[in-house]
Amino acid sequence: MSKVVTFGEIMGRLAPPGFLRLPQAMPGSLDVTFAGAEANVAASLSILGLDAHFVTALPNNPIADACVNSLRSIGIDTSSILRSDIGRLGLYFLETGANQRPSRVIYDRDGSTIGQTPADAYDWDKIFAGADWFHVTGITPAVSQVAAEATLHAAKAAKQRGLTVSCDLNFRGKLWRWDSSASPHELAGRTMRQLLPLVDVLIANEEDCGDVLQIRAAETDVASGKLSAERYPEVARRVVQEFPNLRYVATTLRESISASHNNWGAMLYDAAAESASFAPRSDGEYEPYSIRNIVDRVGGGDSFAAGLIFGLLNDDYPTPQAALQFAVAASCLAHSIIGDLNFSSREEIDALAKGSASGRVVR
Repeated sequence: MSKVVTFGEIMGRLAPPGFLRLPQAMPGSLDVTFAGAEANVAASLSILGLDAHFVTALPNNPIADACVNSLRSIGIDTSSILRSDIGRLGLYFLETGANQRPSRVIYDRDGSTIGQTPADAYDWDKIFAGADWFHVTGITPAVSQVAAEATLHAAKAAKQRGLTVSCDLNFRGKLWRWDSSASPHELAGRTMRQLLPLVDVLIANEEDCGDVLQIRAAETDVASGKLSAERYPEVARRVVQEFPNLRYVATTLRESISASHNNWGAMLYDAAAESASFAPRSDGEYEPYSIRNIVDRVGGGDSFAAGLIFGLLNDDYPTPQAALQFAVAASCLAHSIIGDLNFSSREEIDALAKGSASGRVVR
């Protein structure tokens, strides 16, 4: 069984029931779960049957205890999570959008424990013992300079030990505020350019390469939901030219018709073969999933990253196309599940990847 290590911040997620807005729900009850991009990936991989280890730093209090217990309950190895008397558990508040009203995220994560825990506090020799893969994102480095330095140190340690390193760019414009001399875009670009030479598999959404690396797809207007999918192999080629260490560049392709209706697919560029695969496909042509009546889209990209890691590690998916089909199907199903975590089984994902998309009752 492959061992995958992920490193990053996990937070409490507080959301009103259904489609209520925060002013409607408060004062009152909010649903509380725990989530973060890197933890979401570990959760999906554990559910799919891999040995998933999540590394972070959390405060010593009962709320963080509940967070750790929630990770353990789905089989994630939490033995390398640091506990500290410094800092707090970050929070984020989510309003789920509908139709023409977008979903909205409000962060309350300043002063989090991981943002104040230096790289040398973690036992990287123990963490990476027997590991095959290491996954990080561009979210944790955006939290603080300390977290950025820890992420970079961890990626270097993983690379030195021969692990495959993957990174989801995951640009968050509300973050990247820890250096007032630079804009969020400038700070993200400067920081991630230090990390990317250590990466084998780069994952991005349709905007990330433009936001972080200033490499954009022509004839594409993400804000209007119009994408020219055929332009993204050129974006990937330009990224590989700048970072020739990359083996794969994956891009999720979301066309937002509304908050409730998205078209969803992805591209995977194989640097060695200089070729791109697209999924899903119909009659040999790219045809994105039409996801109507979205239940919860937060975490969709993380479920894609986990599906891609699983597919690339598993001999049952022997080609980049097969791994990509699995990843896109996994992330499509995640849009039907409340919460950040993708509680979809491998059998369900394989069925959708093979064309079983009717949603008929399974008896």
